[in-house]
Amino acid sequence: MTELLPALPEESFQRVLCVAAHPDDMEYGVSAAVARWTARGIEVAYLLLTRGEAGMPNPPEETARLRVAEQRAACDAVGVSDLTVLEHPDGMLVYGLDLRRDICRAIRRFRPDAVVGGGYEVESPMGFDQADHRATGLATIDAVRDAGNRWVFAEQIDADGLEPWSPRFILMPSFAGDGKATHGVDVTGEPLQRGVASLEAHAAYLAALPDHPAPADFIPMFAAMAGKEMGVEHAVLFRVHDLQAPPALLTEVRGD
Repeated sequence: MTELLPALPEESFQRVLCVAAHPDDMEYGVSAAVARWTARGIEVAYLLLTRGEAGMPNPPEETARLRVAEQRAACDAVGVSDLTVLEHPDGMLVYGLDLRRDICRAIRRFRPDAVVGGGYEVESPMGFDQADHRATGLATIDAVRDAGNRWVFAEQIDADGLEPWSPRFILMPSFAGDGKATHGVDVTGEPLQRGVASLEAHAAYLAALPDHPAPADFIPMFAAMAGKEMGVEHAVLFRVHDLQAPPALLTEVRGD
């Protein structure tokens, strides 16, 4: 019998920073977990690196205004009031110091216990991942380490009055069946409903995508697949990295 995934140790954190490339990225499943966290009193902030202006056929500035407004409505659906949207160019994110610096600043400002990142590999279970997603995922991992080093982006400390901060956890969303998940979040019931509502808030954006399925049809389906790996009705899965734990290889060598 396959061993069920354990629940994410939510009791270990009070603040979560979610980093994404575009408006709507968080709403494809992860926002249901966010709804659960905010209902339990965990403070959640979103950092979006772009305004999503290249995602619709409308003129870019019009699209940016529309998508940011829809993102604010999506945040309201899951109890997130702290939303920061930067203006890096949509569709042309480049991994490097600019992304690391901005994510580092957000970490030092919000001082989260956990940071939700994203995929940084070329291929995913859904096909080739989009370039912005990959750049964001890798920059987020590096920015978590940057944020704790007083000598990296030191101007944020010397001029802006921020302080070094080292989150304990990096949470990487995982797909059911990909073999990478280590923990799950039970989103059965209201959290899932609020997660669906958060994607539905991107109504104009979804309407511009040919043949896009209704959120109420596919979000519960994927959550049910994930739920089977946790032994619950609906779940969101994560690969969890505890940065305070010894490396797995060292643990094996010591025989812990």
